[in-house]
Amino acid sequence: MTILSDSPMAPERKQAKLHATRSKKLDPKKPATPRRKSPAKTVVKKAPAKKIPRKSTGTRKKSTRKKKPQQSGWLRWLMLFGFKISLVVCAVLLVIGIYLDTIVRDRMDGQIWNLPAVVYGRVLTLQPGQPISLQEVRRELDLLQYHKVRNPQRVGEYSSSSTRIEFFRRSFDFETGPENQRHVMLTFDKSGLKTIEQVGTKKPLGYVRLEPKMLGMLGSTTAEQRMFLPREQFPEVLVDALLVTEDRDFYHHDGVSPLAIARALFANIKAGRTVQGGSTLTQQLAKNLFLSRERSLWRKVREAYIAMIIDYRYSKDQVLEAYLNEIYLGQNGAKEVHGFALGARLYFGRPIQELRIDQLAMLVGTVKGPSYYNPWRNPERARQRRDLVLRLMMDNGILSGEQYEQAASRALDVQSKPMIATRQPAYFQQLQRELKQKVGDKFTPGIGLRIFSTLDPLSQQEAENTVAEMIPKLNKKAGVSVETALVAADRQTGEIRAMIGGSRPGYAGFNRALDASRQIGSLVKPAVYLAALRHPERFTLATTIDDKPIALKGSKGTQWKPRNYDRKFRGEVPLYYALAKSLNVPTVNLGMQVGLGAVIDTMEQLGVDRDEVPKLPSILLGAFTLTPFEVTQMFQTITNGGRKSKLTALRAVVDLEGNLLYQSVPKASRAVPEQAAWLTTYGMKNVVSQGTARFLQPTFGWAALAGKTGTTDKARDSWYAGADGREVVTVWIGRDDNKPVRLTGSAGALRLYANYLQRRQPIVLRLDWPSKITTVKYDRQPNGTLSFNCSGTQSLPAWDTDGKLKAQCTGNQPKAWIKEMFTW
Repeated sequence: MTILSDSPMAPERKQAKLHATRSKKLDPKKPATPRRKSPAKTVVKKAPAKKIPRKSTGTRKKSTRKKKPQQSGWLRWLMLFGFKISLVVCAVLLVIGIYLDTIVRDRMDGQIWNLPAVVYGRVLTLQPGQPISLQEVRRELDLLQYHKVRNPQRVGEYSSSSTRIEFFRRSFDFETGPENQRHVMLTFDKSGLKTIEQVGTKKPLGYVRLEPKMLGMLGSTTAEQRMFLPREQFPEVLVDALLVTEDRDFYHHDGVSPLAIARALFANIKAGRTVQGGSTLTQQLAKNLFLSRERSLWRKVREAYIAMIIDYRYSKDQVLEAYLNEIYLGQNGAKEVHGFALGARLYFGRPIQELRIDQLAMLVGTVKGPSYYNPWRNPERARQRRDLVLRLMMDNGILSGEQYEQAASRALDVQSKPMIATRQPAYFQQLQRELKQKVGDKFTPGIGLRIFSTLDPLSQQEAENTVAEMIPKLNKKAGVSVETALVAADRQTGEIRAMIGGSRPGYAGFNRALDASRQIGSLVKPAVYLAALRHPERFTLATTIDDKPIALKGSKGTQWKPRNYDRKFRGEVPLYYALAKSLNVPTVNLGMQVGLGAVIDTMEQLGVDRDEVPKLPSILLGAFTLTPFEVTQMFQTITNGGRKSKLTALRAVVDLEGNLLYQSVPKASRAVPEQAAWLTTYGMKNVVSQGTARFLQPTFGWAALAGKTGTTDKARDSWYAGADGREVVTVWIGRDDNKPVRLTGSAGALRLYANYLQRRQPIVLRLDWPSKITTVKYDRQPNGTLSFNCSGTQSLPAWDTDGKLKAQCTGNQPKAWIKEMFTW
């Protein structure tokens, strides 16, 4: 019998089954009745009956029918909207990327920074036979920050004994081209430098040049200062320290490091504050070069985008080179110091290549916060940061444990104060004027030119020390505050070695050396006497000059009655004596005999602008104005045997590629007869040995110095111009309001010059014995005048143009003491 699943009996069976289940639940102890096995049945499958939907409310039925199409529509709309937004975002990012890429390439492919011109001092060339002392060379090396050691092994080190100096000279790009480092031995004797040898080969050298001192920066148009160095010139240990501290995955990421960001985020969450940054070196470079310092999400996004562009466009070494020259490391006054090259000089005063591992580590540690880790204000904090960098270097295998202990045990060893170079504002003003005149449009600020000047750092340093010591003393002596100016120039080449523009040399302001035009007083007298001595047929050093009261009438009926400083008249005096004692009346008489026109012509030939000199008798006593710079030019010509070398502060200008844009070759041209200049210099030597400058003689008599004091009316100006074998120096002391200082030339300016000579030891003033100069003997008369006598007791040199003087005293030769005095 076939039972159909939808038979009428089915509900009853279900009911019985339900009843049995309930009974089982109610009486769990009662065993279940086993189900009776049914006989085999044949089941005939029937097509499924059509299901009758359950009855439900109309509202639910309506919701069910409309929900599926509404959801599907919203999804399609959202997907379409999201796709459109994505396209817009991608398009915007693409446009921004193209824009940022253009900006990055424009800057990175061109000149990245506005580079100031770096100014260097004069180059010291050492040659065998040069009259330079061992002490002077040692001072030069000390000034250049060479380290004195027992046995020089590294660049920038030297050792010294009583007769020898051994040093490892630095490599340097001179104006004539680069020169490599060199290990040199110098040997000295009493006369100066004897020999120069290459250490190791003992090969004799004809010369060796010391690299010049960096004086500062010029022409910067921004608040930033930096010295550009290519990647290969940075020490590798510096790069290793930087990467292990700031970006250990630098060579493995694409400008942005998700791992570094995650690591920094974890560290900051753990510390509860910002203790670590996730920016890569590339991101830091992007921020510094292209973005502001604002803290915002949008800036971070742009920073990351630019970093990826930089990393894609440029090699890792190019990125490193830019970073090493860009990073901010501190302040030099009002200027920001950027780049490790300049930072090394700011903190340690030495080139980056010569710093020790601990010093390099301190620089790397400073990157995180130059102000926070300032070693002068926070030395302990700076030391802890340095030691952290050293420990990271050790942990990463850059340093051994022994190297770490040695480096971490050292003091910070920074300079006494943050300084790149001492300031010479007066000298730099002259340098800028010459750059404008001589280089013109070739001098473009901001392109990193190198300027080689003529400044001698030793002379400048001692001039500044002299002013710092002497001006307070002279203020006390004068009873008022005085100002000063000083110009020192090479006696032969005219190259300016030092310049002081005021009583505070390091401060910019009114440059009295260049712009203070003051009456020169008795400084004019050597020019007057030279104008006479160039006529040997009329005047010699023994010529008698009247020293009697005179009165000269002016064009308006006025009278001028010159007087000597001591208000005395001597009747008659020899010419050389009048110059040595700086007598006014004999000088006026001599000048009137020569003629005002001839005196003015001579002044012009010596380098004075004739428009500055009125054609009046009073000019014979210096009643006209010149600057200390102009006075120095005049005395340079006189003491250089009548050869004029135009004063200059600029030696050469070189661009970044080493191309020479300008070079000054020292030239001397004949301005006045050598014999006349020689005799005038001889007269100026008598000023020192027995005249108004004899204050110098006890200390420096051995140097055979020449000079001239100068005092103006009512002691408003105190002057001194002096020369040794190295330099001619002009010193002025006075007040800006032109009121008296009550200091004569010998009581004021001469004392400052003497202090300078004590610091900057002079060289003996030697001049060649000119042709047709012979020694003539004289007898001294009771009134002090001299009369010619071949057997006389007093000897003076004379310009014997036609040999008549020599013929009168056959066999007469120059006295040995005169020859020794001048090396004639």
